[in-house]
Amino acid sequence: MDTRERIEQLRNELHRHNHNYYILNSPEISDREFDGMMHELEKLEQEHPEYADPLSPTQRVGSDLTKGFEHVVHARPMMSLSNTYSIDEVDEWFGRVKKALEGEDFKIVGEMKFDGTSISITYRNGRLERAVTRGDGTQGDDVTSNVKTIRSIPLQLQPGDWPDEFEIRGEILMPWEVFEKLNAERAYNEEPLFANPRNAASGTLKMQDSKEVAKRHLDARFYYLLSDRLPYNNHYDNMEAARRWGFKVSKAMKLMETLEEVDEYIGYWDEERKNLPVATDGLVFKVNSLRQQLNLGYTAKSPRWAVAFKFNPERACTPLRFVSFETGRMGIVTPVANLEPVQLSGTIVKRASLHNDDIIQELDIHEGDSLYVEKAGEIIPQITGVDVSARIPGAAKIVFVKECPECGTPLRRIFGEAAWCCPNKYGCRPQITGRIEHFCARRMMDIDGIGEETAELLFDAGLVENIGDIYSLTAEKLSSLDRIGEKTASRIMAGIEESKSVPFGRVLYALSIPNVGETTAKRIARTVGSMERLRGMTLEELTALPDVGPIIAGCIHDFLRDPVNVANIENLAEAGVRMRVDETQGPSGTALQDKAIVISGTFRHHSRDEYKDIIVAQGGKNTGSISKKTSFVLAGENMGPAKLDKCRSLGIPIVGEDEFLQMLNINGEEPEAEGEAGTATEAEG
Repeated sequence: MDTRERIEQLRNELHRHNHNYYILNSPEISDREFDGMMHELEKLEQEHPEYADPLSPTQRVGSDLTKGFEHVVHARPMMSLSNTYSIDEVDEWFGRVKKALEGEDFKIVGEMKFDGTSISITYRNGRLERAVTRGDGTQGDDVTSNVKTIRSIPLQLQPGDWPDEFEIRGEILMPWEVFEKLNAERAYNEEPLFANPRNAASGTLKMQDSKEVAKRHLDARFYYLLSDRLPYNNHYDNMEAARRWGFKVSKAMKLMETLEEVDEYIGYWDEERKNLPVATDGLVFKVNSLRQQLNLGYTAKSPRWAVAFKFNPERACTPLRFVSFETGRMGIVTPVANLEPVQLSGTIVKRASLHNDDIIQELDIHEGDSLYVEKAGEIIPQITGVDVSARIPGAAKIVFVKECPECGTPLRRIFGEAAWCCPNKYGCRPQITGRIEHFCARRMMDIDGIGEETAELLFDAGLVENIGDIYSLTAEKLSSLDRIGEKTASRIMAGIEESKSVPFGRVLYALSIPNVGETTAKRIARTVGSMERLRGMTLEELTALPDVGPIIAGCIHDFLRDPVNVANIENLAEAGVRMRVDETQGPSGTALQDKAIVISGTFRHHSRDEYKDIIVAQGGKNTGSISKKTSFVLAGENMGPAKLDKCRSLGIPIVGEDEFLQMLNINGEEPEAEGEAGTATEAEG
């Protein structure tokens, strides 16, 4: 491959990875690999200016500018730092600084590189005046109203020697604890999870409603002070002054004089950063003297007086205590690595799924092995390798169980898949209690008070052996159980009674028919109309239903002919549970026939769940992500900027809430379709 071909290959690859990262939020390579490709391209373009291209990735500075915010030009450009990935590269930078200063003594300030979204805040006469995002480095978005909601950012400075006007720069962060809670809420509401705290912080800062921003409990750390009248002639003392004025400046900031101190600082924080309450991705080193900074100057993109050292992706090696095999609601047996507790990305990791037998074989795991664990997308613990050098001689290989760990039934391999399944559907405890818990969950029958623990308690007491038994419960029976008092019993009984009015589509989803998800269940319910008709349909008729192929049709056909399920359904019907579509619940039709619709944002007239039901009732299909097949996006307030950008790039229409309701001739004031009452409060990032 000649030089020009390599340049074009790198440009194409970098464009693709930029799209994956910024638009799809689905990076395929690490930051280090990306930077390596970028550095190679920069070098080749410098050596061969005849191949220059104004649209090359090297000519573009990333931007977080968003429509809907006022754009503000930075008084001083916000430049990026050059990145290094090894101590040797930091040492080389130190040597270049020493050489450029021609033997003059100098000091280095070491700081944490916090992994958030950059912010520049201007203060005048000790009061917060304006907060602007980095944007493209030249101009950014005015997010002052949102920044004012962050309690760690002072609105009025403490008394001190602050200049009449100055700019302070830092990172807006989402603490690990807040991030974990937010993602747990989004998972519960079946909304897309944020990939990491950085994305969550950035998405939150761009929300249009500052009240919603306040609920996210963002934090901040500050690292640079700029003014024509700074109190000191060096960076370290200026940041200590900012700390006195009320700004949150990292206690990790350290003043150093020797290369050995710098190397020790890197070694210390490579481990200790795991104990911090916020995400970090590296360290920053700056020449302390402002005069020396001025003398060292800048390259076209970054200051020569500073460098960023980026940590490798956080990875830990910890001993395997044992592998447990756990049976789920649908009978799938999942191997789980139980580990010696290790801290990773702000949380203690004790367990990590091994997914299936094929993964165990691929990793070649033996008893007592030391396993490498990372967090996939910085969320889910994932085993990525084995330290074979630490293996105990003669240690036995981990072998997938042949029998169900709960009931002892011989397992069966699911055809065409890597999963092993327990076929004892109606005699295996976790399958039974899992179905009970699923049936009672919010998006199904919404019986408040019956979660995982209560489902197990009811089963163990012999009160509920299948979902039909739920409607035979009484307050007296419930109150007789440990951990269930009179108030809880009354709440459960009220939930059971209210569940009888749950729409048929949700009832169908609550039954735990294999491969029948929420949207599919609701479309089937609307199309078929009743359980009686569904039970009478042939395999061929089922296959012809919307969203139902041969596999799902077979699952429905077999499920509805199983004697246990037949008895369950009859018991539910006798108890008064809805087994047909109630036409008074709302209009149905074909206005959205075969249209794929994405819902994003928050709404005034109906909840997200209600809009999902309306779409299904009108023949449409709810989809979770935007693609070329998307017909349009139903957009409420606070639609995420990434989704907006993707709509523009693909030419996908955006339909507002009122326009959507007018399209269907639906009154926006009262719920008109099957679903739950309530108003969504979270915007999608």
